[in-house]
Order: sequence, then C-alpha cells, then structure tokens
Amino acid sequence: MSPAPLSPSQEAPSRRVVVTGSSAITPLGDSPESLHRGLCDGATGLKNLELFPAEGLSCQLVGEIHEFSARHYLTSGNLRPLDRTAQLATVAALRALEEAGFTAELRQQQDVGLVLGTLFGSVHTISAFDRRALEAGPKYAKPLDFANSVINAAAGQTAIWHDLRGVNSTICSGSPSGLQAIAYAADLIQTGRADTLLAGGADELCFESYLGFHRTGRVAGSGSTAASDETPHPVPFAANRNGFALGEGGALFLLETREQALARGATILGEIRGHGNAFDPSRGKDSVLAAGALRRAIEIALEEAAIEGGQLGAISTSANGSIVGDRHEAQGIAAALGPYLQDLPVTAIKGALGESLGTSSAIQAIALLEALTQRHLPGIAGLDEPDPTLPLPRLSREAQPLHQPLGLVTALDAGGHACAVILESGVLESGV
Repeated sequence: MSPAPLSPSQEAPSRRVVVTGSSAITPLGDSPESLHRGLCDGATGLKNLELFPAEGLSCQLVGEIHEFSARHYLTSGNLRPLDRTAQLATVAALRALEEAGFTAELRQQQDVGLVLGTLFGSVHTISAFDRRALEAGPKYAKPLDFANSVINAAAGQTAIWHDLRGVNSTICSGSPSGLQAIAYAADLIQTGRADTLLAGGADELCFESYLGFHRTGRVAGSGSTAASDETPHPVPFAANRNGFALGEGGALFLLETREQALARGATILGEIRGHGNAFDPSRGKDSVLAAGALRRAIEIALEEAAIEGGQLGAISTSANGSIVGDRHEAQGIAAALGPYLQDLPVTAIKGALGESLGTSSAIQAIALLEALTQRHLPGIAGLDEPDPTLPLPRLSREAQPLHQPLGLVTALDAGGHACAVILESGVLESGV
C-alpha cells in the first residue's frame, strides 16, 4: 500500500541546494574556467561549418565544437551506443562528477540522478533511423540507432555509462530546457525527493536542426529575419542583428544538499537561491505577453530567493541575435528590474557560442557562476552598436567587473517558455 500524501503542515522544510561540481563542453573550451577566460578575452567560438555539408545555405557560421572526441575523456568502454548528443552529455557528466568528487565508489553508496534539458535530443540519429527504414525497408534499420530514437535517449545513455541510479528525467521546452532542468532538480532536492542530481543540458549541431532553423528564417541572414541585407549578424542586442548562429554543447551542475556537501567535505562552489517559470501563450507574437512571461519568472525567482533586484550583481540573458526575441527579453527584464538597470551589467554569451538550443541556458548558468566567482562578467562578442531602442543601458562588448555574489540567468524562447534562476557564487563553505 502506498503511504498517504503529506498534508501541507507535514511537509519537510525546504533544504538548501548547492553546487559542488560543474562542467561546460563548448566551442571555447571544456571547462567553466576555459569558457570564462575565452569569453572575457573576447574570443569567439563561431567559425565556418565543418561537421556536415551545407552548400547553398546563407550562414556557414556556427558554434561547432571542432575535433570533439568523447574517447579523449571516456578512455575505456564501448562508445558505439552513444551518438553525438549522448557523448556530449556523458562527457559533461564525467567532468561534473570528477570536480564534485563523486567517484564510482561513492556512487555505489549514494544514489546520483540526472535531469537533462534538450531541445531535439538525438535528432540526427532519429532522422537516420527513419530515413533508412523508409528507403531500404524496416528490416534494414540499425538497431543501435533505434535505441537513440527517443528524446530521453541521451539522459538514459549517460545514466547507464556512469551508473546513475537516482532520478532520470528529460526536460524538453526549447532553449530554456537546460535552465528548467536545473530548476526542477533544485525542487527535487529542496523537497527531499532527491539528495544528489546532475542537472543541465546537451544538444548536438546537426544538418537536420540547422536546415529546419534556416528554412524558418531564424538563422542569421537567412532572409525573413534580415533587417537590411542577408549578411549574417548573429550578435545579441546589436542594432544590425538578423538572426542567430547555431551551436552545440553539454553543460551540467552537480547539485546536492548543503548538509550532505559539508558532511563529505566537498567544496561548495555556489547555491541555487531561487527560480521561476512562466509561459507566453502567444509564443512570441504578442510582445506584451512575451515580456510579461519573463517578468513573472524573474519576480517569482526573486521572491523565492528573498532578495530585491538591487542585490543582483549581473544578468546573463539568452539573447542570440533574434530581432524579436532579443527585444522581448530586454523588455521583460526591464519590466521586472527597471529601477536597478543603471547599475546592473548585462551579458549575452551566445554572441560567442551560438544558439546551442536546449543546453544553451545551462551553459549560461555555468558561465555566470564562474563569472560571479571570478568577479568578472564577459562582454557581448561582436557588439559594436547596441540597439538604442532596447531598455538595457549596461550592454557592453568589454568585460565588466562584478561586486556582488548574486546573479540572474534568464531564458526566453520563441515557443513561449520563460525561466529565471538566481545563483549565489563563491566558495561559500567547506566541510574540510
């Protein structure tokens, strides 16, 4: 018989959720430190496409992880079942587990789970499986591809590889997916339903997703988003922006209770202070509804964190160069934090990394936590002339010093999803 549900008065008190490990597999490096250094130096991970042929398409500029090799990190074991998305997720998990000190032996004693955000998952493998079955007949479809023909394949493969026995969930809600995965994982830990979770995102760069975004006119210079010409300008918040460059990556936090982290002597890198989610039912067609969704998400996050907007030290936005999307995000931030924006630096790292879909907001969170810890916020790559109509006064191409340990990550998707997470940085405490 299942136990009776707890009444509100019986609910366990909320537990503090801390970060003890993080990883970032990106075009600018394979660690939060190398990512932060590249972003602050003004480097760009946007280069000409090499991963697959795309002749005749207007934008060849992508955030591809050149020469990515999962074998470099996963030195033993059979990699054949892991497609590119699963490899990115599995490598990111390895790096976060290692930093947190969660060895294979410790994972035998303490269940670790995974909440993975993704937009398309293994879409290239799904397409290859379907294409071969249709062209050659069902009996010729590859069995290995079939295992990866579902959206939660990467999460499952990662759990199998690392013997993760706890919660295994996949969040699929556009570009905020990785950030929503972090928020959901924090909820599970706060409410006592889990103690230790990897949380973040993974998405691959592939022909299928590239062609889809190009045909909808969202890729920089692809036509329908171009302001005056079709030369790609995938620069967030820029006056001449005309779409985004696609990217890829894998990024995960290792989240656990503060009590557990202290008990095992782990270094605490930061804390999830609050988060909020909302939805725009117009899916970007109504600017008031779109901005309002992000405003509500930010306000909910501030309330949960029990802070005022003036206590924030920086904002990392999901702006990617979309004419409409960047404007809606700026308006939503201004609606929630207007009185504080004169003193609040704002960045958008997709100018250097591209739009890496479901993992992009997780990379934002990891990059912002590193920036808060290092007290240095990266600038916006390529931003020479900010759009003067946007209500964000602290946009800059140059890196800016930070003076507060609290930061806000925002994500707003054309599909209507809005998410906000507040992080507190620094080595807060250690059980050592």
